Amino acid sequence: MKKRKIITSILLTATLLASLCACGQKDNNSGKKVYKVGIVQYVDDASLNQIESAIEKELDAKGKENNVVFEYKKYKHNGQADASNLNQIATELVNNEVDVIIPIATPAAMICQNATEDKDIPIVFSAVSDPVSSKLVKSIEKPSGNITGTSDALDTKALFKLIKEGSEVKKLGLLYNKSEDSSTKAIKEMKELCKKNNIEVVEKTGTTTDEIALCADSLIENKVDAVFTPTDNTVQVAEISIYEKFQKAKIPHYAGADSFALNGAFCGYGVNYKTLGTKTADMAVDILVHNKKPADMPVQFVTSGIATINTETAQKINIDYSKFKDLCNNVVETKTKKEFD
Repeated sequence: MKKRKIITSILLTATLLASLCACGQKDNNSGKKVYKVGIVQYVDDASLNQIESAIEKELDAKGKENNVVFEYKKYKHNGQADASNLNQIATELVNNEVDVIIPIATPAAMICQNATEDKDIPIVFSAVSDPVSSKLVKSIEKPSGNITGTSDALDTKALFKLIKEGSEVKKLGLLYNKSEDSSTKAIKEMKELCKKNNIEVVEKTGTTTDEIALCADSLIENKVDAVFTPTDNTVQVAEISIYEKFQKAKIPHYAGADSFALNGAFCGYGVNYKTLGTKTADMAVDILVHNKKPADMPVQFVTSGIATINTETAQKINIDYSKFKDLCNNVVETKTKKEFD
């Protein structure tokens, strides 16, 4: 009987230690509790870089506020839009027994979810446009499972109003990567809006920067009046190399993120990605420090309504955007560069 009690005590102690290891460990030098945070960025582009930077800053700030350490430098990775890389990164983070994984963008979130299916590692995704259709969560209010996060869902109707206000559009080009789940819903919605407004649609898709460049050429040859791209990472990466094509053809390119305008497109409409990254980090902190469960944390949205205009492009294609301020919450002006300050 005594022997059984000893064995039971040992097992309970082992279980407790394992639990402590999974939820942060004490740093021998500082005495502070250390949480291992994995950050998985889908690809290197201005929007996702801004999110990643905001996550780091907020984790540092919340670490000081809560007298803990969020160790992310050893566990942050960029998949460079390669599924093999992302799978390898997710497996490595699982093997390193990180306390939480923060994947940025839909493809990264889906791969991390698969990698942690049988593990007790929470996931807090960022910049997932349609988490329900992507099957990351069962519902926005009740995510279920061990995953939640933030969404950069695009208000397609609001952006459509800007497109109509900018210039007369009888033929609209749709430029996106059809394999990106983040584009599916917005493209469907834009097609429906065009149909209701008797606007012809010319659809071009690509999966690489070179293919997107060829698609841009094709849209110009088809003499579209404007081009629409949702929150599509493939086109965002390509934007810096295609914007001059649209400038020369005097075709306004409207897209679902401010980073497009930063990289040369006429208008980027959508959420503030710095705010999105901050909110994502806050959710991760609530799980790690305040013992909240992802299943009970609704997916968070950041209010959109910010139109970012590239003034250099606006001048070259000769579009007056002064009335945009009446159609959205805010109009921000920018000039062409690769990254946000």
